[in-house]
Amino acid sequence: MATSANFGNMFSMAGVSLILPFLPLLPKQILLTNLMTDFPEMTIATDNVDSEMVNSPKRWDLKAIRKFMITFGLISSIFDYLTFGLLLLILHASESQFRTGWFIESVVSASLIVLVIRSRKSFYKSKPGKYLLIATLSIVAIILILPITPIGKIFDFIVLPVKTYIFLLLIVALYILTAKITKKIFYKRVKI
Repeated sequence: MATSANFGNMFSMAGVSLILPFLPLLPKQILLTNLMTDFPEMTIATDNVDSEMVNSPKRWDLKAIRKFMITFGLISSIFDYLTFGLLLLILHASESQFRTGWFIESVVSASLIVLVIRSRKSFYKSKPGKYLLIATLSIVAIILILPITPIGKIFDFIVLPVKTYIFLLLIVALYILTAKITKKIFYKRVKI
């Protein structure tokens, strides 16, 4: 999961850096992004596992893992570019608004997507472990309020207009729906 997210983020950052006259995220914001998205993933060891996944031993299939990383990394990038377009072309975001908006979309989507891709089943058919769910929802809440806190100022985040939050949350919702559909297709075609 982390590999596909990191691949997607670096692909997005490299691409948008070619057209922006400023850094898409500051180095301290990149480090904070990685730290925040790691919290939910650190609780995966306590997650509930679907019974069919532990009925028999499984071999690691590196080709399937690579396909997973590329597939879900590229989907992540598509929604990053959708976010860039929204922030730049529709909302005419300043540098600080752009960085804050992408940070929020990136961390919230990366945290929530873990709940979608952690199992072959739908979210409601394979309930996540308590700690994974708590960590994910806590990170989402923290990220949404971070720009209004003194810590947000340390990281050069600013308060965004309410409509920006609404648009960003719509992008995250569309990303989750797309990942859910893609996951279904992926597991029909790639046997892991």
